[in-house]
Amino acid sequence: MTSAPAPALSVLDLVPVRTAQTSAQAVAASLAVAERADALGYRRYWFAEHHNMPAVASTTPPVLIAAAAARTRRIRVGSGGVMLPNHSPLVVAEQFAALEALAPGRIDLGIGRAPGSDPVITQLLRMSGTTSDVERFPSHISDILGLVSPDGATVRFSSGGEYSVHATPSADGAPEVWLLGSSDYSAQLAASMGLPYVFANHFSGEGLERALELYRSGFRPSEQLLEPRTFLTINAVAAPTAEEAEARAVPQLRMMARLRTNKPLTALETVEEARAAMAAEGDALAESIMQSARSRWLVGTGPDVQAQVADFAAAHGVDEVMVSPVAGSFDGEPMDASPGRLQTLELLVA
Repeated sequence: MTSAPAPALSVLDLVPVRTAQTSAQAVAASLAVAERADALGYRRYWFAEHHNMPAVASTTPPVLIAAAAARTRRIRVGSGGVMLPNHSPLVVAEQFAALEALAPGRIDLGIGRAPGSDPVITQLLRMSGTTSDVERFPSHISDILGLVSPDGATVRFSSGGEYSVHATPSADGAPEVWLLGSSDYSAQLAASMGLPYVFANHFSGEGLERALELYRSGFRPSEQLLEPRTFLTINAVAAPTAEEAEARAVPQLRMMARLRTNKPLTALETVEEARAAMAAEGDALAESIMQSARSRWLVGTGPDVQAQVADFAAAHGVDEVMVSPVAGSFDGEPMDASPGRLQTLELLVA
């Protein structure tokens, strides 16, 4: 066992959808996971934004956040993240100001710059015109920070006039804004704006050390934050046995390989379906991609994954790790529940 101190734990949820499962069942399963994370003492529960993916139902983080906030008591709930170029800054600010009113002191607004989908869906999402200008991403973040604050923001006209804008009429608090990303750009922007930052390590893992160094070394104190604040994301599967954990990891590893090789996406396979497909296909490239991804995941028994999480946090100097529980389901497990993901969260704090 490691001697590294145990970090605080949080959860990232993409609301996975498996074979024959409806969106309603997938959402019900994720809300049950959120409730359990709250009871187990996890620090925060974030929903990601993805679009037009058969295996992912987290298309609208604000809606899911509202539902999770109503089902939980103390855990912070938020977005990991809202893909800002897809939305008007005022709409995002209004949504999260309303969420803050629903669950005061428990709302996180994680903001990202990536589209969260393919080019066709991105075009549909960004039909709003200038609000979807990626080059204005930094100014849109500044707009949101002002709009969600109790003081609101001021629009200044070239004629010299001013107009006051508030995301909600009478705020006495604001959601906590985090900048998310997987590139040097996002790390440097978060540092320059004095915002908390999260590197999307669960998705890639490439460039983690450089991103953290750029963020920490370039950080400028702000009204929001006096010193750098960050945590890390990681894919994890924990089970009573290492064999079960490895088996439950296979469906998501297969999905990752399909993404990397541009194959048509499907609903998430069950463990049995994934194993049968691997045996039938014999795809060496896909298996190589799966092995590479697996090397960066934390998979094993509860004590083993607990130790890996603690070592991972200590190695990168963070006191919080956000786990994406990527445990798949076996045939016959209930459609409106996610036993593998629940088991992962329970074993990580056992």
